Formats: sequence, C-alpha cells, structure tokens
Amino acid sequence: MEIIIKNSPEEASVLAARVIAKLVREKPNAVLGLATGSTPVRLYQELIRMHKEDGLSFREVRCFNLDEYVALPETHEQSYHYFMQQQLFAHIDVQAKNTLVPDGMAKDIPAHCADFEEQIKACGGIDIQVLGIGSDGHIAFNEPSSSFASRTRIKTLTEQTIEDNARFFEGDETQVPTHCITMGIGTIMEAKMNILLAFGEGKAEAIRETCEGPVSAMVPASILQHHQVAKIFLDDGASSKLKLKDYYEWVYKGKPEWQQDQ
Repeated sequence: MEIIIKNSPEEASVLAARVIAKLVREKPNAVLGLATGSTPVRLYQELIRMHKEDGLSFREVRCFNLDEYVALPETHEQSYHYFMQQQLFAHIDVQAKNTLVPDGMAKDIPAHCADFEEQIKACGGIDIQVLGIGSDGHIAFNEPSSSFASRTRIKTLTEQTIEDNARFFEGDETQVPTHCITMGIGTIMEAKMNILLAFGEGKAEAIRETCEGPVSAMVPASILQHHQVAKIFLDDGASSKLKLKDYYEWVYKGKPEWQQDQ
C-alpha cells in the first residue's frame, strides 16, 4: 500500500489521473473500473482535460462501474449512469458499447450480477480500479461486515450510508434508495491496481483504520493492505489522523522521478 499525501484534493487528483493516463497510453484497450460520488470528480475533470488538450484517447478503453442504485432508471439525475455521462463519458471519446454500469432496473438482478462478472473476465480483468471510501470505511457499496470474498451482488445500504448520500437527494433520506448493485470486495481485489481517493477531515478516521488499523470486515477498505498495488491518494484533511503521516510523505518525496506516475 502506497500512501500519497498532497496539500489539496486537486493536487492529489491530478497525480492519480497521471497514473491512469500512463496506463491508457501504454495500453490503449485498458480496462478501467470507475467510481461515482463527489470524490472522483476532480480526477475525471483532469482526464477530460488530458483528452481535450493532450490528445489522450479513450477510444478503445473499456469501463466498468462499481455500483448503481436499485430501482433508479438511467435517466434519473441521481443514478450512476447519469452521473458518469455528465461527469466523464460525454466529454471523452470512449465508445458507449465499452461503458458498463450495473443496471439497477434489471428484472433478474442475480443473473445480471453474474453476467457483469463474466464480462469483466472476458475483458481480461480490470487494470486500474478507482475507489472512494465511506465514512464507515466502505468501498463501493460493500458495507461493514461484507465478505472479503464477495462478488457483484445486491446489497442493503446502512443507515449511515443513506444519511451520507441524502445530500444528493436534496437532504431527504426517504428519497435515497435502500438497495444497490455493487462490485464485491473479491472483484475489487482482483484488479491489477487499486487507486483510492479520500479528501477532507470527515474521511480521516476511515483512512486511519484502513491504512494503519487491523484488516477487518468491519472496515472493508482495510483489505487493501493485502493488495499488491494499492495507491491511496489523500489531502491534508484525510491524512490528518495517520500516525505515520510524516513517514509516508518522506517516502514519496524520495521516489525517483521515473516512479512518479507508477
């Protein structure tokens, strides 16, 4: 696990975007796992800038999204289909056929989840998976107590997650769906690289437990301690409770220049 701390979310997001851009340039048909929510927006903005100003092409890239609410149509402004179109897909040259977001309106959700897993395998697996983290340490919608071996499936959201996400539904918790489809932790751990972004003091405790606490299903993100290539991009706020913060900063500053985007 590599912990990278920058002064601001913007700086951290630009660094994360450089890692993705390097992969896409070297492997034009790369497979990306993407996240939603406010955290990755700056990352997507930088990828859009790279596409428009630097010629970074996503024409052959294939994308799989982490999750989607159950019972929200694609056109709903809070669906993750809608989010991805607005925040990324509509602004780059990725082909629609190469973007797969779980279908929260699927009539047979278990069959849809199984097919989602098969499509990831058919592409050769995910090269880089982008992650955010919940205030309780969840990744995707794998809430505390989720199995580390779990695959794409339907999940019931915790009251904390519903409360956290109510801000996207005009503060009305009753409008937040109670179920979702989510990649499992086992699926996430099979990605060749995981990039986790966390910003603000509200994520500081979850980050401390993820990076320096014991590996526990009660803090799902802590399993990333066992991933071969996990990069954790933080700002000062999110890193504020790390016991070894000074050490992580010292290690990053000492990296050779050729390692900066790896």
